[in-house]
This record gives sequence, structure tokens and C-alpha cells, in this order.
Amino acid sequence: MKIGIILNSNDAETVWNALRFGTTALLAGHSVKAFLIGRGVELEDLRSEKFDIPGLVEAFRKNGGVTLACGTCLKVRGRQGSDACPVSTMKDLVKIVDEADKVVSFG
Repeated sequence: MKIGIILNSNDAETVWNALRFGTTALLAGHSVKAFLIGRGVELEDLRSEKFDIPGLVEAFRKNGGVTLACGTCLKVRGRQGSDACPVSTMKDLVKIVDEADKVVSFG
């Protein structure tokens, strides 16, 4: 199954749960693409004593997960894309939604 995740939060627990879901789906044989929008583009800067965000980002990507970041949302925050969060557009989000069998939104 193709799963799309839309992440619109910089809350550590919400991001942690989105990444846990995505990684679990990948390990079950699904393909997963995550689109970071709004506060979700702050993913790489999140640190928490309770929730290992960097470790889960690594596990998600290591297992074949794809992350894309809204370019406009990055620009509003004075940020640029990265390897983990390449700059993308609403067209990319539409493509994820169009191709996915299921879409889950966090945030």
C-alpha cells in the first residue's frame, strides 16, 4: 500500500508519533512519503528528552521513507531545504495525495 503522511506540527510528541507510524508502515512493507507543511518543516531542529526525533527521522529514511518539505513554509521561517527535507511544492503534495492509497494527517 502507498501511504501519504501530512505533518503540520512541531510538537515533539506529535512528530514522534507520525514518524513511528511511518516507520512501522515501512517495516510492514508499505511505501511511505511524508510531506512537511507549516510547523512540520521545523522537524530537523526538534529535540526532546522524551522523544528521539533525530533517531526516528534516520530510521524512517533508512527504511525507505521519503520526506518532502513545503518550500513556502520553509521560506516563511527563513529556512532552506536539506537532504532530509528537500524543498517541495504544493504540486508535490497533490501528487502524494493522488498516488496514495491512504493519507494520514498529524497536527
